[in-house]
Parts: sequence; C-alpha cells; structure tokens
Amino acid sequence: MQGASRGGLLESRKALQGVLETGADWSAVSEDLFSVAGVIDGSATLRRALADPSRDAESKRGLVRRLLEGKVQPGTLDVLGAVASQRWTSERDLSDAVERLAVEAQVAMSESAGRADDVEEQLFRFERAVAGSPELREALGDPQLPAERKGQVVDQLLAGKAHPETRRLVHQAVVAGRGRKVSTAIEEYLAVAATRREQLSAVVTVASPLSQEQHDRLAAALGKTYGRPVLLKVVLDPQVVGGIRVQVGDEVVDGTIVTKLDAARRHFGA
Repeated sequence: MQGASRGGLLESRKALQGVLETGADWSAVSEDLFSVAGVIDGSATLRRALADPSRDAESKRGLVRRLLEGKVQPGTLDVLGAVASQRWTSERDLSDAVERLAVEAQVAMSESAGRADDVEEQLFRFERAVAGSPELREALGDPQLPAERKGQVVDQLLAGKAHPETRRLVHQAVVAGRGRKVSTAIEEYLAVAATRREQLSAVVTVASPLSQEQHDRLAAALGKTYGRPVLLKVVLDPQVVGGIRVQVGDEVVDGTIVTKLDAARRHFGA
C-alpha cells in the first residue's frame, strides 16, 4: 500500500491490537473480518461510501455501526470503525486492509499458541506444493469448481498435517481468494505474518537438507546482517548440485555450483 493507505493500515492495525488485548474472541473477530471483506468486495456502493474521502470519519463510523451492529462481535465493530475512519488511496486498499487484519488475527492466535513458526512453514510448503503441481494448481484455480468442493480438497490435503490457523488461511486463499491466484494470496498472508512478527523470511535453496547446526548458523548470520530475526524456509532442489541460494525479499545471494559454472561459461564465451 502507498500514500494515505499505508498510514490507514497502520492505524487500523493498532485498533486490532487494542481489541485483541481486551480479551475478545480472536477467532470470531477474524471470521467477522473475513466475512466483511467479502461483503465489501461484493458491493461497489458500500466500497465507495466507506472509502469516500469527502465524508468525515464519524459519518463513516456511523455507517459501519448501522450496518453491522448486532451482526458481528463488538470488538470487530470497533476495528471496522477504525478502518472506515481512515483515508485510503483506493477502494481496493480498504477491503485489502480488512482482509489483512483478519489474517493478522489468525497469526496472533498462532503466536499465542506458540506455533507461529510452524504455521508460516506450513503455509510456505502448501504454496510450494501448489506452484509445483499443475494439476493441483488447475483444480484449485478452476472457476467452475464449486467453492465447497475446493474447501473439501483443502481439508483432505491438510487433515492431520497442519495447525488450525494454517488450515483456515489456506481455506481462505482457495475459496475466497478475491481474484488472486492461490499462491499469490498465500504469499500476501506470509507477508502479513512477517510484519506482525517483525521478522524477515529467507528462502534457502539447497541440494540436500541442512543440519540443525547449519540451519542455526545461517539464521544467526542473516539475523546479524539484517538486524532482525530471519525465518528460514528451506527448499530442496537437486538441480542446484551444491552450494546454497538465499533470497531475502528482492535480494538474492546465489552460491550454487550451477550458477558458478554458468558464470564461468559466460566469462570464457562457452
């Protein structure tokens, strides 16, 4: 998000955190926010009304209350009132913010349960599985396949293999992706988690698994370099032959043998 929306999201996140700290039902708040994001997406009139910069904040808070009071958790109402009172660069940014807050509530639940790292890893693995399987990618992205059936596919794939927050977020990405590819939605959810947890993620591509010592040493080195915790997401790829490739955001350090050989061939004009 850019411009006014960046500040609007920051203030909305503060409102969400305040609600989470009051003892609200975090799961119910998250579900409310996911549902409202869908309602906003489906109503151009509502989107315009809530994102209209010419309307004052209090009138937009009042609109939220009239529409949703008694239909969502009181805490959800407070969060949505805060969202509506902000200035947004575009109508899409407003509905994006509501969805991001729903995702953040799920991440908060995983943090509270001490399994946030696992949830991020499971989301990453699912995204990789979809990206690597044309059949699965086609099935989950098929507009002709009913949402209920897509949900059943997710349940079958993740049953007994993933935490509740992982299953809920994957289900959201697959069934209510808001026009995005499943992998794109999950990548955005991972970005929300990284922001919430104030850490970076590094995709580490290697030919064979890292030992625990290697894993910890690399995480510590990257953390020192970037000045904040770095969560490693290890990808095994036999084609790299040897060495390691590390990507943090847009930065890539490629020390694989394949890359070095390619560089040598280019140097000698092979």
